Amino acid sequence: MSDKLIYGLGINEKDCVSHIKRKAVKEYELWARMLERCTKEFWVKSPTYTGTTCSDNFKSYTFFYRWCQKQVGFGNKDDNGRYWQLDKDLLGGDIKMYSEDTCVFVPARLNSLLIRRKVNTSKYATGVIKKSKDKTFTALYNDNEGTQVSVGGFLSEQDAFNYYKICKEAVIKSSAKQYKGLIDERVYNKLMNYEVTNNKPTGEDK
Repeated sequence: MSDKLIYGLGINEKDCVSHIKRKAVKEYELWARMLERCTKEFWVKSPTYTGTTCSDNFKSYTFFYRWCQKQVGFGNKDDNGRYWQLDKDLLGGDIKMYSEDTCVFVPARLNSLLIRRKVNTSKYATGVIKKSKDKTFTALYNDNEGTQVSVGGFLSEQDAFNYYKICKEAVIKSSAKQYKGLIDERVYNKLMNYEVTNNKPTGEDK
């Protein structure tokens, strides 16, 4: 066993391959990046990861390597040749922990649909902007291909948000159906029941 901690957290017991001709294998790359996101140094650069941790099992490279081999979607690539991403939030919610119970592999396309601003810098509802010219509200969302769609003319912020919510949830469900049978069943069920919420800051005026 190596006595050197990786990022001060992880142990590479040398039971599983980590490098081939000095190049890190996919499992080791994922493991090292995960550990890095659990460090204070990384939180300074990426504040949204502040407080992120990993389970004791995931601190073991041997455990993580063998866990990866059993996961739906591990090793899969999207149409652009990119490996599917290790996601902790879809099943884990707000607990911000990488673990064998919270992590799954999903294509970047699905992952990007679920990214929300951790802190809403707008004073309006999620997915809503206000036009200063005519003082109407516009709903903004990305379709299945990642193209931004803009629908305006709403007289109230709530109406614009309601429209955004309907469209966003429809896109997520449609995308989930396209990947049915390819993604983890837990992911599919979560997406089919996904509800968009308004993360508008409290105390802001409309």
